[in-house]
Amino acid sequence: MITIDFANCLTGRVGPHGLDAETLGPGSPGAARIADLADDLARTRGVGWERWRLLPFAPERDRHVSAVRRMVERVHGRFDTLLVLGIGGSALGAIALQSALNPPTWNLLPDEDRSGPRLFILDNVDPALVGETLHAIAATPGGLERTLVTVVSKSGETAETAAQFLIVRKMLIDALGEREHAEHVLAITDESTGTMRAICADAGYATLPVPEGVGGRFSVLSPVGLFSAAMCGIDIDALLDGAAAMDTRCSARELGANPAALLATLLVRLAQERGKRIHVMMPYANSLALVADWFRQLWAESLGKRVDREGREVFAGFTPVRALGATDQHSQIQLYREGPNDKVIGFVEVGGFDPDVTIPPGLGVEALGYLEGASLGALLSAEKRATEYALVESQRPNYTIRLPRLDAHAVGEFLQLWMMATAFAGRLLGIDAYNQPAVETGKRATFGLMGRAGFESHRDEVEATLTPTDFVI
Repeated sequence: MITIDFANCLTGRVGPHGLDAETLGPGSPGAARIADLADDLARTRGVGWERWRLLPFAPERDRHVSAVRRMVERVHGRFDTLLVLGIGGSALGAIALQSALNPPTWNLLPDEDRSGPRLFILDNVDPALVGETLHAIAATPGGLERTLVTVVSKSGETAETAAQFLIVRKMLIDALGEREHAEHVLAITDESTGTMRAICADAGYATLPVPEGVGGRFSVLSPVGLFSAAMCGIDIDALLDGAAAMDTRCSARELGANPAALLATLLVRLAQERGKRIHVMMPYANSLALVADWFRQLWAESLGKRVDREGREVFAGFTPVRALGATDQHSQIQLYREGPNDKVIGFVEVGGFDPDVTIPPGLGVEALGYLEGASLGALLSAEKRATEYALVESQRPNYTIRLPRLDAHAVGEFLQLWMMATAFAGRLLGIDAYNQPAVETGKRATFGLMGRAGFESHRDEVEATLTPTDFVI
């Protein structure tokens, strides 16, 4: 079971930069408020944009897992490469699962040493990234004939994913023919409506659903994240079991028994009362670095809002930052200890590494003798503990989330923990955690600049605002 050690966020450790433990205890106003919010979340569970809470439980779970497994069985043995097209929540969850639960050398392993195809996820339209990845796929033995393309887009109109799809579709048709290429495309899209749904019906593409009421950044435990995970041998049942177990813990009305409510309370109060508006996630495991990228979107896009639910300007939100231990002890900790005291650092550590690596003896250098016979896991743990101490010594609030082991169950717990923490934080801030109006502005401007009919006024507004000036050197 995941644990959270928050002692370093309290006044007993970091003085006036922390919170008083009594304000988090039973009978405190904060505890009473969490009880009310837990009741509210119980009432809205599975309603509207909170359908994501149903994903780890029957019948939603059974429906999606069955559909994913049928699709995996259908394509089993036919493809050596899985190429996923998506952006934002359509890609970050899949990236997080693969990096957390499969080796970093996955695509370099021989076929017989992998439990699934090589996986490439294109989450941007950088021409070098797209062009070189597609070239590498096409140049491998089997090439496009052994490649399954999964396009993830609820509507089919996201400009970046649509552009990727048009390019890859043309490559498939050129290589395989109009009829055959359809067997190499799977769309994860809206169940009944939208541009991509119409394209799939016309072309005969296989589909899996993006469930109604599940926004992109909350979709990792739907087919959006589960399909590529299942294709690459990840235990999706254990993943969902972990999420379900965490959801149950996060339904508690008592602040001291609810890890998501506790996280949300700590981070919101430290921001509002102590000015700690930068929230760093610093895993001490390379495999969790890209999970921190998933967290960044979830925390930033959900909580960064100009107005509250009453329409009042509040400019809510926090700036999430990703760091990596021990790497960023050598690039960011100087700032975190001696720069502005405006951050909360969230460490993520793993109970143990399997396998670990032993540092051998034999060099005979006295200054390095302390390392001989130790393990890299022990060294990484000592690095984390030392950094934690250094931050406390500088009165910098921090907490530690500990995964007992790095497996699918623990990762499922971790993902559900943060989605629930986001739901609580949104309510504490009084904002809508599920919309993203500022993102829509950029989308409409992009449509206009690229010449999409009906968006000419947005293009004109961009051109008028960004008129060339003399302020260029």
